[in-house]
Amino acid sequence: MISSFVNIEWQGRAVRIEHQWLNTHLHGAPLMVFLHEGLGSVAMWRDYPQLLCNALGVRGLVYSRPGYGQSTPRAADEHWAPDFMHCQAHEVLPALLEALQVQEPPWLFGHSDGGSIALLYATRHACAGLIVLAPHIMVEDVSVLSIAAAKEAYENTDLRGRLARYHVDVDSAFWGWNRIWLAHEFRSWSIEEDLSTITCPVLAVQGINDEYGTLAQIRNIQRHVPHTELLELNGSGHSPHRDQPQALTKACLHFFQKQTFLSAKL
Repeated sequence: MISSFVNIEWQGRAVRIEHQWLNTHLHGAPLMVFLHEGLGSVAMWRDYPQLLCNALGVRGLVYSRPGYGQSTPRAADEHWAPDFMHCQAHEVLPALLEALQVQEPPWLFGHSDGGSIALLYATRHACAGLIVLAPHIMVEDVSVLSIAAAKEAYENTDLRGRLARYHVDVDSAFWGWNRIWLAHEFRSWSIEEDLSTITCPVLAVQGINDEYGTLAQIRNIQRHVPHTELLELNGSGHSPHRDQPQALTKACLHFFQKQTFLSAKL
């Protein structure tokens, strides 16, 4: 599928956002917005958004955040601050939805950093529901160690070349993410205290073998948002939609249908 582009105003400049619409023929169906991981993009989702939207019978919106995919790259002198995910949740995503004339409360499907951004968006904006895969709500030692290992791989293996297939400026994507996650000032980052205002349904998913975070991430989401449902997936690492796509889709369908049924009864 060919991407489209829309401009938004962000931090005093026009930023081009790459995006794709899915199942546009399903007029009136709920909308699922997909938020990618820290090195992701529209293309790096591959076919999973379409597969999930088909299974749920919903429309989809997939987009690349600024600095990723075919969206406007990060400026050479632009260094992300510890609140970079807050900025994406409270500035970029609302501006994108407004530019695309999305007026309904969307469903959000976020992976890794995208899951954190989805959670943060829901602390201030109406959402129909959240499905978050391997979200980060705090910084753990295992996260830092794996991200440091990614830096070594980017500099010394073919990782840069493999990622370059998915980003118009691969250095923009990689170093924006890697440098802030490894910054000393980011070690105290946490969004745990933000979560208590989330009122929409939440499904939090994590692989048992996640190399970027422990199960404490999703279990602490449930501690702050008690109505959260958890899915801890065997045979999965940091990317459940790649490692266990069938099990994930089945769980998402059950969760979505239950929430749709409960909403219809209200």
